[in-house]
This record gives sequence, structure tokens and C-alpha cells, in this order.
Amino acid sequence: MLATVAIIGAGPLGRWLALAAARAGFPVLLEDVMPSNLHHAQEFLRLELSPQAPSPRTPGQGALAGIAFVSTIEDAVRQADLVIDCVPDELESKLEILWLLDRMAPPRTVFATPTTRLSIADLANCTYRPEKCIAIAAEASALTGNSGGALSSEPSAGRRGAEILLRTTARTAPETVALVRDFWQRLGFTPTFETERVGQPE
Repeated sequence: MLATVAIIGAGPLGRWLALAAARAGFPVLLEDVMPSNLHHAQEFLRLELSPQAPSPRTPGQGALAGIAFVSTIEDAVRQADLVIDCVPDELESKLEILWLLDRMAPPRTVFATPTTRLSIADLANCTYRPEKCIAIAAEASALTGNSGGALSSEPSAGRRGAEILLRTTARTAPETVALVRDFWQRLGFTPTFETERVGQPE
């Protein structure tokens, strides 16, 4: 299963996700409305994915060519199978981005939203596709290995097999779980799934 991945936001987390996904062989669309963010992302990825860049994870030939840089959400999600947003973990921001994604993405598209604070059931119920929504229950620093310094180009500061918690709901479709599991496994993580209980997270 090889999905086209759209990443919304070209900040540190978005850049790292684009890098990791490209190295894993996924076609990637990286979106940001700020030209400066896209420029920084292009420079970062060009350096990391150049043939001279040392990496124990052996990027595929032409990994950088597998990344498209776009300035609108519509362009990012038009062909996406999986969308990961990198907006702040705040209710208003999450509701706004999911509202936009839900209206612009094809019906097949799965939404994976990083959040440790918000209920994925509540967020999913604000879309027309609650069965295709899943939470990435991890802090950005746990993914990128960035605790204030430079980004690590390896998952979880280079620890292959690091666990990542993904939160589902009673309505999450098996195909959603399979697609998201495949994505994180290809990135070198060991995904674990937890069905959100009523009232969770606190």
C-alpha cells in the first residue's frame, strides 16, 4: 500500500514528515501559505536528500523529486490518500483545518491529526468522514527528535522501531487503520492503536 501524502504546514514538523515520507518512497505534497516557510523547507529537504547527504536509511533515488511544494490546501489534497496537518494543537485551529480539508479532499482521503490534548471523536464528528479520522497522539518533539535544537533526520532521534500511539474511535474504519499503520511502519516506527474512551483525553 503506497499512499500519496499531503502535509499541511511546512514548519519543523511538516519538514521532518516530508523528509521521512520521501525517504520511505511516498509521493509527498508539502503545503504552506507562507512562501518563506516553503523556501526554508525546500532548502532543508534539498540538503537532506542530496546524493552526498549521509543517511543510514538509504533514501530512494530521486527522493526530492517525489516532493511537490504547493501554496494552497486545495492543491495539496486533490490527489492525497493521507493528509497530516501540522497546525497548533488547539481546538479552533484543528476545527478550522479539518473543516477545510473535509470540503477539499476526495472522499477516500484519510485525515491524521497530531493531538495530545483534544478528543479525536469530537474532531472526527465535525467532519463528513468520521470513519477516516485518526489522531497521532505524540508530541512533535517525540517524532522529530527536536527538543530545541536542530531537527533529526531519523525517526524519534534515530531510534528505529520507536513506538507511536495512534488514537481511534469506535467509528474508525479498518482501512483507515491499515493505511496509517502502513505509513508509520514505512517511516520506521512501531504503531500502536488505542480506541478513545468517552471523556478521553482529559
